[in-house]
Amino acid sequence: MGMLQEFKAFAVKGNVVDMAVGIIIGVAFGKIVSSFVGDVVMPPIGALLGGVDFSNLVITVKEAVGEAPAVVISYGKFIQTVLDFVIVAFVVFMAVKAMNSTKKKEAAAPKAPPAPSKEEVLLAEIRDLLKQRN
Repeated sequence: MGMLQEFKAFAVKGNVVDMAVGIIIGVAFGKIVSSFVGDVVMPPIGALLGGVDFSNLVITVKEAVGEAPAVVISYGKFIQTVLDFVIVAFVVFMAVKAMNSTKKKEAAAPKAPPAPSKEEVLLAEIRDLLKQRN
């Protein structure tokens, strides 16, 4: 099998396509969470802390000189990224917990016994006829 055919067989497998869809949705979800944290969660937290804007929290290592920009450690952006992560992790945890709960309910639900096969029905009829003869 040629390399191109092997790659085609790999690329069209259901798992690869499912993974690609998951990654695309994950990226879009990440943007939603970033907007939620940056535009909804952080402004009230900043207001509670006296109007602090986390994205502007920096430690200046070296002042700007002429055309050279200042060297800064942007720890405020790091705080915002950590909050993004915590929110995403919590949402994923809740989704997985809900899915596991649904699976447990399905597993715990009593299942009706499967209908007998045609052979079993036929054998039962033969058994009943033999009992009637005796």
